[in-house]
Amino acid sequence: MEIGSGYAVQMRGITKKFGSFCALDHIDVDIKKGTIHAMLGENGAGKSTLMNVLYGLYQSDEGEIYLEGQKVNMKNPNVAIAHGIGMVHQHFMLVDNFTVTQNIILGNEITSGAGVINMKKAREEIIKTIEKYGLSVDPDAKIEDISVGMQQRVEILKALYRGANLLILDEPTAVLTPQEIEDLIKIMNNLIKDGKTIIIITHKLKEIKESADVCTIIRRGKYIDTVDVKKVKEEELATMMVGHAVNLVVDKTEATPKDVVFEIDNLTVLDERKIPAVKNLSLKIRKGEIVGIAGIDGNGQKELVEAITNLTKVAGGTIKINGVEVQNTSPKNTIDNKIATIHEDRQRRGLVLNYTVAHNMVIEKFKEEPFSKKGFLNEKEIVEHSKQMIKEYDIRPDNCELQPVRGLSGGNQQKVIIAREVANDPDLLIAVQPTRGLDVGAIEYVHKTLIRERDKGKAVLLISFELDEVMNVSDTIAVIYDGKIVKSFKQGTVDENTIGLLMAGGKDDAKNS
Repeated sequence: MEIGSGYAVQMRGITKKFGSFCALDHIDVDIKKGTIHAMLGENGAGKSTLMNVLYGLYQSDEGEIYLEGQKVNMKNPNVAIAHGIGMVHQHFMLVDNFTVTQNIILGNEITSGAGVINMKKAREEIIKTIEKYGLSVDPDAKIEDISVGMQQRVEILKALYRGANLLILDEPTAVLTPQEIEDLIKIMNNLIKDGKTIIIITHKLKEIKESADVCTIIRRGKYIDTVDVKKVKEEELATMMVGHAVNLVVDKTEATPKDVVFEIDNLTVLDERKIPAVKNLSLKIRKGEIVGIAGIDGNGQKELVEAITNLTKVAGGTIKINGVEVQNTSPKNTIDNKIATIHEDRQRRGLVLNYTVAHNMVIEKFKEEPFSKKGFLNEKEIVEHSKQMIKEYDIRPDNCELQPVRGLSGGNQQKVIIAREVANDPDLLIAVQPTRGLDVGAIEYVHKTLIRERDKGKAVLLISFELDEVMNVSDTIAVIYDGKIVKSFKQGTVDENTIGLLMAGGKDDAKNS
């Protein structure tokens, strides 16, 4: 395709290597002005790397970038911003104790002749932008007091405030509720109507179908195809993305639960402000059963997991595994009592980012044989174990001895955690947002892993903000609202609307299972 001004961006022959690993192999992409263009690829495919090259965070080894037909040397993000490109990263870059307005103007302040920041004028400009695009957010609220969905809007406002005409959104729906996703799609459409261009990096086929005009598929660093979204089915996109047919429906037999292995009784947990976030909550999980907790983020899920894993103290009630109370002890005691956890925040809770993949694989067991002998690490055993896990979980790239886990894509980081926790052979496996940031092929694998653990007789606690995931994977669905389990159902006895109503604090006449 010829280089022309009708395109917001054209990238030609983009190649990027990290050592011997080729992340991008001569990629060509054409992004038309005024469209929503999806970049689809499995974890580690190179889609985020390609967009980081466009934004100037990485410099390509080969290739050229054209903006509206003009060749540009994108040597750093300042150049990208100057050319009207804004990027909203998957992990937001906001100052928690600053207000929305302070975060938006940070580094781009309006000042008077005396060098004093003109907050009044800045706030007026921000309110105009909020109203223009339907980005309803309180300009005076502190970041720490607003939802994740609102924080994302602040990031979009930051880019627009700096004059962005092209917005890159990296996994924009990964941490949003279904309602927030609907709102984001409306916001994106408002931006397109105003002549903006949007690139979304994603693995979520449903949202591509609902929001995008065009989709470019990348697989293992190579360009596969660019398609008209309206003319392809989700199954076709999935096949192009992973290179083989993918089952989009969770396939499992009916559970045959046995004895109760995990029990919470009248649990109360306070949040950071010393206000009850979990309120007299009771829950039982049996061997061979997946209990899924459905709820909107911020209804006590975080505090519940932190109490079970002893990252926080409980104010009242008990937590028992195999009849032994574990509350108010230590994280090590949690692990020693055969509770394994796939934490929601993989970078803060699940990994030591500067450690290698191999060392992260054994971080909870490094003092035990065969990984340690007479106080010294047995590197050979650690590497062999890691290689086996990497092969089984298809973690890329596969250099476990030298590769710091920081260098893996978000999805591959998640696979490292899942591999490690399952290998620990727990009696209770807690999975919090286990498929966040994963592609459909990896999601299928994670779901199969959870079901396989269940079929081995393990108890599984699934906490997810993806309602489809909770309803499809769980044997029992427990709805949490305002720190309490308001109702429980057996799988197949309740519809999505009923669950959604209860998640929002509504009432339902259905009987508990």
